[in-house]
Amino acid sequence: MKSFINVQDIGPLEKAMAEAFEIKNDRFKYQHLGKNKTLMMIFFNNSLRTRLSTQKAAMNLGMNVIVLDVNAGAWKLETERGVIMDGDKSEHLLEAIPVMGCYCDMIGVRSFAGLTDREYDYAETVLNQFIKYSGKPVFAMETATVHPLQAFADLITIEEHKTVERPKVVLTWAPHCRALPQAVPNSFAQWMNAADVDFVITHPEGYELDPKFVGNAIVEYDQKKAFEGAHFIYAKNWSNPGVTNPADYGKITSKDMSWTVDTEHMSWTDNGKFMHCLPVRRGLIVTDDVIESPNSIVIPEAANREISCSVVIKRMLEAL
Repeated sequence: MKSFINVQDIGPLEKAMAEAFEIKNDRFKYQHLGKNKTLMMIFFNNSLRTRLSTQKAAMNLGMNVIVLDVNAGAWKLETERGVIMDGDKSEHLLEAIPVMGCYCDMIGVRSFAGLTDREYDYAETVLNQFIKYSGKPVFAMETATVHPLQAFADLITIEEHKTVERPKVVLTWAPHCRALPQAVPNSFAQWMNAADVDFVITHPEGYELDPKFVGNAIVEYDQKKAFEGAHFIYAKNWSNPGVTNPADYGKITSKDMSWTVDTEHMSWTDNGKFMHCLPVRRGLIVTDDVIESPNSIVIPEAANREISCSVVIKRMLEAL
């Protein structure tokens, strides 16, 4: 596996899931694969779970790890072509990337959407430059449009906690005070479409995700109807994806607090488990009583980030 961005990159899901549980049973089983190999993690944005879980996964596999925070301790990087660099950006990404590649065997990249230019974001401009110019295998630690390590961990968590063979999984939009990217819901939708679940997406009208991620999911604008009989509720805010109106891309066009997941919402489910990628804004996305309830599985979900990342890095090491 030379790159990891979308669910298709992982190959057959059954095999990937079996590998995940094998690694969860023995996290150091493949430590020999990473001996004398170096992972470089590049962060253009803040991180807690991704930084910690990815570094831990690489160390479990015997790798050395270099962490570069582009916004602290490095030259400011220009990402656009054809610009006159007379501002505060001292180095161009096109020189920085191959230099980074000289010092490592594999690169993880985290770069959020700018939420002003949909075409630029959905072209994955920054990530694709790393793939093209680094000369090294590259995996996404969240990008402008996807967060596959999170979605893989979500699927592992659902498999561990499901009580029926084919559970009903609902991705629900929830209000937020800031404009957030669509990366997490995009990837969650993509991975759920590939999994053996009944998948429903619910959100206010106008918040439709890109069709290539929605896939075969049922889109239900009535949140209560969507929640009925659900076994898992995955709450996440996203800003307007600009699908129905491109001018709305990246904007907050709804702050409807009736979409906040509370005890009443969860009562519509079939003893549903609550999920969220974290960090979560309490009182906006979810109420205290729901996220602190026995049916909240946000911590096991976060713990599985180490496992999903271990599978991905293991496969990349095997391909070196």
